[in-house]
Amino acid sequence: MRQFLKYVLASFVGLLLFALVGFVLLVGLIAGLASAGEEVNVASNSVLEIKLDKPVAERESRSSFASMLTNRADNIGLDQIKASIRRAKTDDDIKGIFLNVELVQAGMASLEEIRDALLDFKKSGKFVVAYNDMASEKSYYLASVANRIYLNPQGTLEFNGLSSETFYYKNLFEKAGIEPYIFRVGSFKSAVEPFFRENMSDSARLQTTSFLNSINNFTLSHVAAARGIEPARLKVISDSMLVHNAEDAKRLGLVTHLGYYDEASDYMKGRLKLGKKEKLSLVPLADYAKNEDEDESSSNRIAVIYADGDIVTGKGGNNSVGSTRFAEAIRKARLDDKVKAVVLRVNSPGGSSLASDIIYREVVLTKKVKPIVCSMSDVAASGGYFIAMACDTIVAHPNTITGSIGVFGILPNIQPMLRDKLGITTDRVTTGKFSDLPTITRPLTAYEKAQLQKEVDRIYADFTTKAAKGRNMPVERLRRYASGRVWSGTEAKQRGLVDVLGSFDDAMHIAARRAGLAQGDYRVQILPRQKSFMESMFSNFNEEVRMHLVREEMGPMYPVYEQYKKLSEMSGVQARMPFELNIQ
Repeated sequence: MRQFLKYVLASFVGLLLFALVGFVLLVGLIAGLASAGEEVNVASNSVLEIKLDKPVAERESRSSFASMLTNRADNIGLDQIKASIRRAKTDDDIKGIFLNVELVQAGMASLEEIRDALLDFKKSGKFVVAYNDMASEKSYYLASVANRIYLNPQGTLEFNGLSSETFYYKNLFEKAGIEPYIFRVGSFKSAVEPFFRENMSDSARLQTTSFLNSINNFTLSHVAAARGIEPARLKVISDSMLVHNAEDAKRLGLVTHLGYYDEASDYMKGRLKLGKKEKLSLVPLADYAKNEDEDESSSNRIAVIYADGDIVTGKGGNNSVGSTRFAEAIRKARLDDKVKAVVLRVNSPGGSSLASDIIYREVVLTKKVKPIVCSMSDVAASGGYFIAMACDTIVAHPNTITGSIGVFGILPNIQPMLRDKLGITTDRVTTGKFSDLPTITRPLTAYEKAQLQKEVDRIYADFTTKAAKGRNMPVERLRRYASGRVWSGTEAKQRGLVDVLGSFDDAMHIAARRAGLAQGDYRVQILPRQKSFMESMFSNFNEEVRMHLVREEMGPMYPVYEQYKKLSEMSGVQARMPFELNIQ
């Protein structure tokens, strides 16, 4: 009887917990649905506040459990930021923009898109005010366009140039008893170097120094134009690290005022002719973006296909470029008579060579029947370049990371770890000499390694041949720019790897012109469809919770684990740039 009561009580508690979780989900879902389409009333004499406190992605994602409960997106969509700034320019109720950004989580090309939108906004005669307690290199680059730049008197401003750091795992693998077999083509294909080196090779250092300086010079020239300081002087300030505190930043002309948040607020009140005791109406970007209306005036469409994330086989998810899902999206746009042109927006470091080729094929077929233009974002390298190279026109930012035309494969031998560290041995029975290939539990023979390298060579030859055809240049010339070398957008343009230096908007104008569409004679169709919260919840909920716990537990070491996870999930030959390229 006691045992029976124990089971009844346990079942009751389980049902109670299930009901509680279900109630929380239901309340959150109802709240989210109720406010999803709710339009925000913007008062007259308002200021649009742009506070980039989440990662900036190509488009907003609301697929997590947390986003459903809070009705806030997991990230900030670059498309929404630009659309909001563009609409604010002609909105009589919006008198200015308040930039309140500190540690911006965005790539350099994304920052350029936002910065260009702010510069266009200023043409209306409305003000842009920036405030920082502390400003990173990226946040200052945005703030530099403002009419007034406030820096906290006790704050800091980073202005010492760009850097890129790579983790190397050779010693870790040796201690763990893992022997990585590396197969690659090209001396610049540095994605695999972290697994067999302790530092950068000369070729990796050469390419990184080249594109990093290209991006830095571009950045300095734009800050110079905004602040009225000669680029050479800015170079000296940066290279000599002359900015140590807020007073240095003010004295050197990088900021216009030293002041606190309330002083920046008081200035904006003065511009709006408000008294100091009156409340300043700040409209958050997330709220203002809800009021965006879709233009239904034309039946003509330009399909914008967002390829954002690692390229993987299969359907993938909201944060990856799945070959099946993206091939279907491009095919859908090609077969839709209402779609007159396609813009492929690429923000990807690459991934599976097979998946890249599947998407590439759909681009080739689309090019035969309607214009398809590529717009490169922060990164469009290796596999990201592969899916772009057949487009009619390739548009890149000067500070886009692109190229890396090369492939590699990695096959680890974990036999030493199993035997020496864990005391585990393996044995096998096969029907043929190579039946167990590929295997990770024994060393490869010289013949097996030669065959795997031969396959990598074949895929590289295919990649470069198709790239040369897409770029309309001899394959011998194309291969001089390949070998896995990474270029800035500026460098790529000089070598014919991209056609135009410009923004996403430039790519849209080119697509419309090639399709014979006038401005306003089309509307945008966004593909592929993102997974809904419910779809993501049922497919990824356990994984999301697990990764959240891992991230909290590992803290600053999480990026290392993340790279290991990417490696463990790779299959087949990869067309991928360096695993972790963080420019800061």
